[in-house]
Amino acid sequence: MSYQALYRRWRPLTFDDVRGQDAIVTTLKNQIKSGRIGHAYLFCGTRGTGKTSIAKIFARAVNCAHAAEHDGSPCNTCAVCSSILSGGSLNVFEIDAASNNGVDNIRDIREQVEYPPTDGRYKVYIIDEVHMLSTGAFNALLKTLEEPPSYVIFILATTDPQKIPQTILSRCQRYDFRRISTETIAGRIHELMEADGLDIEERAVRYVARAADGSMRDALSLLDQCLAFHFGQRLTYENVLDVLGAVDTGVFSDLYRAICGRDVEKTLSITNDLINSGREIGQFVNDFIWYMRNILLAGSVSGGDILDISRENEERLREDAAAADKTTLLRMMSVMSELSNRMRFAAQKRVLLEVELIRLCTAGYAAGALSGSIAGAGSTTVQMVSRPAAAQEKPRQQVRNGSGITPPAPPAAPQNPVERQEDSIQADPAQTDAERPDAVHEDAVQPASQMGADGTDVYRLVQDNWDSLCRELSPANKAVFSGTILKQEQPGAVTVVFKNAMNYKIAAMNREENGLKRLAELVRERLGIAVSFLARQAKPGELDTGIPRVTEEDLLKIHFPVDFE
Repeated sequence: MSYQALYRRWRPLTFDDVRGQDAIVTTLKNQIKSGRIGHAYLFCGTRGTGKTSIAKIFARAVNCAHAAEHDGSPCNTCAVCSSILSGGSLNVFEIDAASNNGVDNIRDIREQVEYPPTDGRYKVYIIDEVHMLSTGAFNALLKTLEEPPSYVIFILATTDPQKIPQTILSRCQRYDFRRISTETIAGRIHELMEADGLDIEERAVRYVARAADGSMRDALSLLDQCLAFHFGQRLTYENVLDVLGAVDTGVFSDLYRAICGRDVEKTLSITNDLINSGREIGQFVNDFIWYMRNILLAGSVSGGDILDISRENEERLREDAAAADKTTLLRMMSVMSELSNRMRFAAQKRVLLEVELIRLCTAGYAAGALSGSIAGAGSTTVQMVSRPAAAQEKPRQQVRNGSGITPPAPPAAPQNPVERQEDSIQADPAQTDAERPDAVHEDAVQPASQMGADGTDVYRLVQDNWDSLCRELSPANKAVFSGTILKQEQPGAVTVVFKNAMNYKIAAMNREENGLKRLAELVRERLGIAVSFLARQAKPGELDTGIPRVTEEDLLKIHFPVDFE
């Protein structure tokens, strides 16, 4: 007999063999024992959670003559059960809606349900991936599903229930299958090990169970793959990492510390070694996110059960967690999660990974992550354009600059933004920013320092990330800030220079909701620093540098066909 895959050989045959779906199993068993069997069921859930397996068990149980004696499960020995198990029964029909999704397929079912079962009590139709049916097929199924003959049961299985019409959903008993826990999957693998006499290291079992991501079928498929590669040998943790292209947890600790230490050379060296050793880049990114998740939890909870990590690596993980700043850690996880999504459709995954790691090291994402605090970088005050009308009538309070010198009080700005703009056009170029009426100020606040707590040049950091920050603005604000340049004209502040009067007026109006405020929030969230933004219109010829400014977004738009004759 040919070899049968583990997930097929170990498919549950009774309700007692099902793992991780106790509530659903109990409900279905009670329905069988009490005779309160419905006519339509909808099984929803991610792949590999037991939808089709439970549907087949249920189909045998409703027809089994001895189900009551086996606590609602099929006996699998009577003539009806044996016939269904062998695939020769005319009472159970399994239909793949992905390839039989037309109206004619459903019409065939409607014709078949008119005839009662040849043996047993029920005709059961299991329609897998039912969300793939066409609109016409759903409409053809609707009436039969609503009022089928008393001997017909429909079991619809899907991984995407939101695509099913509400008229179908309302006619079914819906059961949502949960992802199976890592512990449950590991327990099932141990059962298989005992039955087949396999020798597998405990750490290997745990890793396979976690890599399955809640799917029992995926876990058994991964295990089958690892056993085939190391046939006849003891399956170790290192063997599993080799086969699946995964990385040991200790490497992630080294990578995390290198990023937090802003050591670009070491970060890229670790990455290069992993990629050259054949590790899969997407899996590497996901596992690194999981490691940072463990750091976050280790710093939040005392128990080790929730960490899902071996005892050998837990001590070092605790060290990383003790020195980690949660805000910075969450920011790093957000960056890597976004990278994981972009990698799905990228042709150059390695380039994306290396660019993002360099940004993490140099752009301030990981500032202070191992210092236990980023209070120094976050202690500067975020200044935004917000002056109440009442405050404009009062004498302006003194503002201290970074050197401790109190500049002369500037004249009060006009309340109307348009008037402010006119003043800025006629402003004397010799005036300082503090004296210029178009500069945006804040009353009684201390400007941010030119240097961050860790010595970072705040202005240079914002300038290096300006394009990526602007891309996160709303579409309206993107247009307003298009073509802007940054200048450092006042200590502790970054001045945004607008190319025309209209954009400047829009930025000056409705200051509580404008793009400058959003940019300050983004700088605080993405770069871990606080910065003061000022705004003014460009002087005549100021933006006429003769060199066109090309952004990263402009480069991505360059794509045109080339024809050869």
